[in-house]
Amino acid sequence: MNVAVVTGGSSGIGAATARLLASRGWRCVLLARGRDRLDRLATELDAEAEVCDVGDRQEVEAVAARVGERHPAVNLLVSCAGIPGGGGFLDLSPERIEELTRTNYLGSVWTLRAFLPLLEAGAPSHVVNVASVAGVYAVGASGPYSASKHAQLAFSRAVAVELAPRGIRVHAVNPGPVRTDGFPQERLQGTRLDRLVLAPERVAQTILRTVERDRPESYVFGAYRVAGLLQAALPGTLSRLAQRRRRRARPTSK
Repeated sequence: MNVAVVTGGSSGIGAATARLLASRGWRCVLLARGRDRLDRLATELDAEAEVCDVGDRQEVEAVAARVGERHPAVNLLVSCAGIPGGGGFLDLSPERIEELTRTNYLGSVWTLRAFLPLLEAGAPSHVVNVASVAGVYAVGASGPYSASKHAQLAFSRAVAVELAPRGIRVHAVNPGPVRTDGFPQERLQGTRLDRLVLAPERVAQTILRTVERDRPESYVFGAYRVAGLLQAALPGTLSRLAQRRRRRARPTSK
């Protein structure tokens, strides 16, 4: 039986991915920080549950060791764990910025490193890092979050080259806004932009399709790829437009 480790596996994209994998016969090991929802989903899917903060390297290493005692190999690692971070670098607290970096970026690094021996044992195996369109297009209103996703995406692209000779394929999936608890896109509900908010199940389908078709990088909406290309080609122009928009949005003093 193929074994998949899914971080952020108690809700949102992680839970949807676990359900889809389980429906296809995978044995899932679910990682999340909270116990209650994690246990409920593990029971529903006949999966395994491990409470773990992926931003804590020692916790991740301890979980990988426990999983290794039960399974000689892992065939798929899906890093879905992530936290929201609406606000700019001057808006958020230093503690929140550090937490974003630990969870969204370093969480993927620590998890892959900890499970690397099991992934090598399961080769050919796959790693999927769920990044974001915010990882290819930076917006001032959510700079720290965007920076953490840029780092996660750069990590995915770089480590893919390192691990290919070991029989491990690394993929990145970049969704846009997703209907996930706690993320700011909840504010879009009921507005004209609500149609752009994705269901977690759609992202899960893209994750599996990316692995099955061996794509290095995927966008849930192909049009989102254009945002990154525009920023790379016209960084100065887009920066000036964003600054003008910010000035217009700033309240005037009486």
